Parts: sequence; C-alpha cells; structure tokens
Amino acid sequence: MHGSRILIALAAIAALSACSSMKSMVGMDKVPEAVANLEPTRGSTTRGTVRFEQHGDDVMVTAKVSGLKPGQLHGFHVHEKGDCSSGDGMSAGAHYNPTAQPHGNAMSGPHHAGDIPNLQADANGNAEATFHLGGVSLGSGANDLVGKGLIVHAGPDDYTTQPTGNSGARLACAVITKV
Repeated sequence: MHGSRILIALAAIAALSACSSMKSMVGMDKVPEAVANLEPTRGSTTRGTVRFEQHGDDVMVTAKVSGLKPGQLHGFHVHEKGDCSSGDGMSAGAHYNPTAQPHGNAMSGPHHAGDIPNLQADANGNAEATFHLGGVSLGSGANDLVGKGLIVHAGPDDYTTQPTGNSGARLACAVITKV
C-alpha cells in the first residue's frame, strides 16, 4: 500500500511537469519581449541592438551600442513614431509621451514614457547598459513601447530642458518590434 502511494505521487509530479512543459511549448509562460536594431542616421556610424523584456510592471532594457563619441554621455529616448525613413531620424517624431508628462529623468520624478537614462560611451565609443523602466509595457496598455521609435542622440540629456532634454542630433534610429 505504501509503495502505491509513492507511485501515485510520482505520477502526479510527472503529469504536472508535463503540463508545465506543454505551457512553455505553446508560449503560455512566454514573457513579452521586443527588440530594436539601431541603424545609423545619415553621416553617423552609431548602431546597436536594444532588447526589451517585460518584468512585472517594469520593462528591462539591455542596450549594446557602438559608434558613439568616446567617453561621452548620449541621450536615449523612445519616440512616438516607429518611422526611421527620413535619414536624419526626425520621422520618429517627438518623445513618446502618452500621458502628457514633463520631460525628466526616467529613474526619478515625473517624466515622459519615452525618457530613458543616458548611455555612457567608453574610451572606444561603445556603450552597454541594463536598467528597468517603470510605467511602460510591451504589447499592451496605454504606455506600450512596441511599434515606437528608438533614438540615440549626439549629446547628453540634461533631464530638464523641455520637452527634449537638449540632447542634440539623432545619431541612430530603430523601430521597437515585438519578438
């Protein structure tokens, strides 16, 4: 009798494991993800890949960007239009701001949904960054980033100048696309 209980328990564990594997296979447990492949604007060499992953109410952003001015901070923003056709990045429009907030620092205080921390280029003009953005989502909701533009700017965002942060020219542009 004791042996049959162990067999029943093992069968139940195996069945639950199979269900869990099936859910993963059909994407039921899949975390929303997106990617943006930054391409240089006219006259620029800046390019890179930015990955986005939904983590609860936040979106984790992982960026790898090259072709930046060595040792300098560069503004980094989500823009309202997923359009990089103009050659200078201007077709991406203004900062993404669906809730009409003032421009600011994404890590503190009021800010646009499109405000992202500056990228810090190393001595070779490369930047790698990982951070969480609150109040945005991937694939649903009022502050959905999917389908929006992503821009890397020539200068740093000062986090105060309205409505852009005075970040200067647009060096690279991408469309945020759901994976």
